[in-house]
Amino acid sequence: MSRKTFAIITDVHGNSASLKKALEIINKRSNIDQIICLGDYFALGPDPMGCFELLNSLSNCVFIRGNHERYLIEKLWTHERPNLEGMSPDDPICKEIIQNEEWTANIIGKKGREFCNNTRIAERQIVDDTLVEFTHAWYQRDEIPPTINEATAWKNHVSKANEKIKNFIFIHGHTHIPRKEKEDNLMILCQGATGLPFDEDPRGSIAFLTIGNEFNWEIVRFEYDRDKTIEMLEKIKPPFYKNLQNTVRFATIRNDV
Repeated sequence: MSRKTFAIITDVHGNSASLKKALEIINKRSNIDQIICLGDYFALGPDPMGCFELLNSLSNCVFIRGNHERYLIEKLWTHERPNLEGMSPDDPICKEIIQNEEWTANIIGKKGREFCNNTRIAERQIVDDTLVEFTHAWYQRDEIPPTINEATAWKNHVSKANEKIKNFIFIHGHTHIPRKEKEDNLMILCQGATGLPFDEDPRGSIAFLTIGNEFNWEIVRFEYDRDKTIEMLEKIKPPFYKNLQNTVRFATIRNDV
């Protein structure tokens, strides 16, 4: 029987200090067959270019497109009344985040934008009788992950064309909050976020998934130099930086500044 182990990174959001530590942890393991990155790499952090350089240097890695990559590709800031994730175009928070998207695009430049264009909507892998689907949120959309009912409908549809599949795993990012939900032979997993957690635990997060003749889901929370990230935000002062500093400190959305 076959066996495959993935290392999973998600929602880095320009936090190169956290990403560097995550890669150090991954590189210490000798059993990693492939790295999967689930999107939202550059925006809403102090060091988009540092993250681009680290990610672009990886080999045997699959890059999934997040909603923030889509914003960069679409040049959201050029839209007449841009909005995102259901926010009003008149909301000052929405306006600042969109300004941050434009700032990020200018920082990563042409090569960074090409990187975003080359990302995938989803990645599907089958090992023995297990199918695993990796996306940022949901292959049909990038801003709301699937409910268990949606994922069950997806599983039932996929199983008709893959009768040998006995187990289905759906892995997403986007929420920045860990998730482990199971129903029958379907499991939905999310590790949280590598660079910008929202679960009130400020440590970074990576995950390791083994499928095939065994199943193992391991979330690793790690300390990194958060002060460096906060200081970089203070020094560079990108749009929305005060909110981001508090989010890094408290690991929860902080729009109260």
